[in-house]
Amino acid sequence: MTMGTYASNNPVEIHTDVLSKSRESCYKARDAFYACFEKESDKKPTEIGCVGLLYPVECKSSRVEYEKSCRASWVKHFDRLYCRNKRVQRLLDDNDSRKGPLSLPQRYTFKPNTA
Repeated sequence: MTMGTYASNNPVEIHTDVLSKSRESCYKARDAFYACFEKESDKKPTEIGCVGLLYPVECKSSRVEYEKSCRASWVKHFDRLYCRNKRVQRLLDDNDSRKGPLSLPQRYTFKPNTA
């Protein structure tokens, strides 16, 4: 069923999970889960999220609340975003040689011989 067909069959249906209050509760549940995830990061992750995100069992209740408060597609998106940001941060903080100002190669300027 295409989106246009669905919208024409249900013109007055309001998706309450995208309204402002529902988004706020979703964001609060998301932030609570990731705060627990950061706090318990020293523990061994044993649970698996939707995109392969591993998290400790201590955060299971906040994960359930997070998945209950948000759309599945939003949970997937937020998990991917979190994993990507962590991967980038890990690459940037990997070793001491990468810290500090970046040393970029100098631009090469070609000067042709006029002779």
